[in-house]
Amino acid sequence: MTVMPPIIWEHRPERLRAPAMVCAFGGWNDAAEAATSAANFVAGATGATRFAHLDPEDFYDFQATRPQISLVEGEARSVAWPTVEISSARVRRAPRDLVIVSGPEPSMHWRTFCESVIDLAEALDVQMVISLGALLADVAHTRPVPLVGITSDEALAERTSVTPPSYEGPTGITGVLHGAFEEAGMPAVSVWASVPHYVAAAPNPKASLALVRKVESVAGVSVDAGELETAAADYERRVSSAVAGDDEVRRFVERLEEAADAEAEMESEEEVPSADALARDFQRFLNQRGDES
Repeated sequence: MTVMPPIIWEHRPERLRAPAMVCAFGGWNDAAEAATSAANFVAGATGATRFAHLDPEDFYDFQATRPQISLVEGEARSVAWPTVEISSARVRRAPRDLVIVSGPEPSMHWRTFCESVIDLAEALDVQMVISLGALLADVAHTRPVPLVGITSDEALAERTSVTPPSYEGPTGITGVLHGAFEEAGMPAVSVWASVPHYVAAAPNPKASLALVRKVESVAGVSVDAGELETAAADYERRVSSAVAGDDEVRRFVERLEEAADAEAEMESEEEVPSADALARDFQRFLNQRGDES
C-alpha cells in the first residue's frame, strides 16, 4: 500500500526571502473567527498563492468537520474536503516573504500534524513562526483589542511587545504547534486577541485587524488594511447600536470600559515606548505611504 505524505505539494514556490510563517486554525483557537480571518486577510492583501495542502484523511473526523458539496455549472457535484491550505507571498518593500498556513483545527494525530508543519518550515528555510489565536474574554468592544503573546525568543519578545498570558488549562492545536516549534529550536511567537464574549457569535474584524497589525510589526512587513479598518469601524458601530437597546448589557459594557480605562491608565504611567519601537512604527508608516504612491 502506498502511503501519501501528509503535505501534498502542488508546486514549489519561488525562492523565498527569509520567510516568516503565519499560522491560524479555525475552531477552539479562533473565537469570532478573528485569527483565521486575519491570516486570510494577510494572504489576500499580499497576493498569496496556494502551493501545497494537507492530506485530510489522517487528521480530520469528517463527521465533526464535514466536507462541503457544491454544484459546478449547475449540474456536476464537487466535494471540497476540509484541509489546511499553504500559501506563499512575496511582500513588496519588506525584508522577508510570507508563508501562510490556515484551515480547520485537525481532529486527531496532532503530533504527526506538528511534525509535518515543522518539516515544511525547514524545507522552506522559515526564519520565524507567528501563530495567531483568539479567545473569549471580559473585554469591551469599544476599547483597543487586548493582545497576549508568548515566546522564548528574546528578539521576538522585543518585537511582539504584548502581555504574557497567565492561562493554564486545555489548549488547541495553536498552543501545541507553538510548543513544537520551540522544542525544534525555531523562533516562534504565539499571539492571541481577546474578543468580547457577549458578541462571540459574530465575526470580529476589529480583533482581526489587531492581529494583522501585530503580524506586520513582528514580521517587518506592511499590508494595505484599509478594507479591514472600514469593516472594524462598522462592526463597532453595529455592536454599539445593539448594546444601546439593552439596558442590562449596556451597563455591563460600561463596567468593562471602566476597567479597561483604569488598566490603560496604569500601563501608560509605567511604560514609555522604546526608541526602537517608535522607529519601527515610523518605518512601517513610510512603507505604507510608499505602497500608496
